[in-house]
Amino acid sequence: MWGSAYTFFFGTTSSGKTVNERTAMQNLGKVTVKIEGIAASAASVIAMAADEVFMPPVAMMMIHNPATVVFGEVADPQNGIAMLSEVKENIMNAYQHKTGLSRTKMSHMMDAEIWFNAKKAVELEFADQVLYETEAQGIEPPSAAFLFDKMTVTNALMKKLPIHEVKQDVRPEKPKDSTPISQLEKRLSLVETATEDIYQRNYRI
Repeated sequence: MWGSAYTFFFGTTSSGKTVNERTAMQNLGKVTVKIEGIAASAASVIAMAADEVFMPPVAMMMIHNPATVVFGEVADPQNGIAMLSEVKENIMNAYQHKTGLSRTKMSHMMDAEIWFNAKKAVELEFADQVLYETEAQGIEPPSAAFLFDKMTVTNALMKKLPIHEVKQDVRPEKPKDSTPISQLEKRLSLVETATEDIYQRNYRI
């Protein structure tokens, strides 16, 4: 077992995958994580095991609900739902231990799939420091803290899509040289009369 005298530095950029690595990191002693690009999904959970989390101004973090794929008989989807609920509780334990945010707020943030920049991560206490802020001189201050959720992004993109007008059902114009219905009815009557005459001549009753 690693003693507390050891200090480990991890540079990471990851879209996620699995949350199991977090437990292993907690046994390493003092751990410092530098999120070099993005810590999304399970990668954000793993970062919560560190004693210090650093993010450059351009780094991002994303949190959301756990997901899985389930197939099988009737009981299997129910077991999958129960498993995901337990995993979510475990993830919220990690986030709450680091940030101190309420479980209700954390659950709502995970439901919405929240993305935030380094400054917002520090503001919410998911991270401890934005790197290079104190070192930079004569440079414009970092951008303001921001966060956004999946629904906001989806709606923004949908508004940019071109709107296609629905064409009304236009009936074809009546041909100019068409025969009036009255004439057609008159011709049909003549045909019926001629047919009746032929029948009477050949099949007299």
